[in-house]
Amino acid sequence: MNDPSPVARPAIDTGRVRKPDWIRVKAPTSAGFAATRALMRSKSLTTVCEEAACPNIGECWSKKHATVMILGDTCTRACAFCNVKTGMPRAVDPMEPNNVADAAVQMGLEHIVITSVDRDDLPDGGARQFVKVIEAIRKASPTTTIEILTPDFRNKHEAAVEMIVAARPDVYNHNLETVPRLYPTIRPGARYYASIRLLETVKKLDPSIFTKSGVMLGLGEERLEVHQVMDDMRSADIDFLTMGQYLQPTPRHAKVQDFVTPAAFDAYAAIARAKGFLLVASSPLTRSSYHAGDDFAKMKAARDAKLAKVTVTV
Repeated sequence: MNDPSPVARPAIDTGRVRKPDWIRVKAPTSAGFAATRALMRSKSLTTVCEEAACPNIGECWSKKHATVMILGDTCTRACAFCNVKTGMPRAVDPMEPNNVADAAVQMGLEHIVITSVDRDDLPDGGARQFVKVIEAIRKASPTTTIEILTPDFRNKHEAAVEMIVAARPDVYNHNLETVPRLYPTIRPGARYYASIRLLETVKKLDPSIFTKSGVMLGLGEERLEVHQVMDDMRSADIDFLTMGQYLQPTPRHAKVQDFVTPAAFDAYAAIARAKGFLLVASSPLTRSSYHAGDDFAKMKAARDAKLAKVTVTV
């Protein structure tokens, strides 16, 4: 098989990395974008869309899709890729679960994504707040499907995961972010195999919950390392893999080593599908919660089709 031209080396212009045409997006200007921002402000909610400087914010907010970030806007870690600020977080907001639920109702959401900063300062890592948010959404909007994107709950993940799984989110996402070799510099506060075990634990506790994880490309990873991450994910029975281009948020963050071409993303996707993932989203602009609602429907349909095939075979 021919090499699909996996990378385009960054072009340097006056000290800044010039982005290739395939990852340039328009600035958000729509009325829908403004309405979503106003609602988030009125409910005192933080979104990862803003905090992480997501390139898809214009498209998603125009469609009234947003990923709510609970437990404040300040993280206890300082990952080299992440634009969320680091420091000592504020106290947990007791009104946050109801505010998230109210926003879901007002936006008429069929599917909502809830993530958080790392809260190593809390005894449970913030797991109880995830549970309260899930319960509040279930009460206020019973038909809304719920996807959570959690931190790794370092040194407390067994109890934290058990607590959250008992609340039964529809999708449990936790991102591996990069290959094991790059963890010391890119994700120094985390441990690769601990993250794998977290997702494996979710499946063991409740196989009906979809599991999901993502990686960023362009940080200097090698192709075979990415293939190994796919194998590790499948060994943990992860259902859904997302892959997107890393973009350096500020000069203080890790540099982009490579701009991975759309053709290479397609090649990775083909390999991932062959390895048995229910669903794969792989493109330069793919992010964990990008098109999450549509992807949830596709993932559910894929599992139903797989189960039907097994039943017919038996």
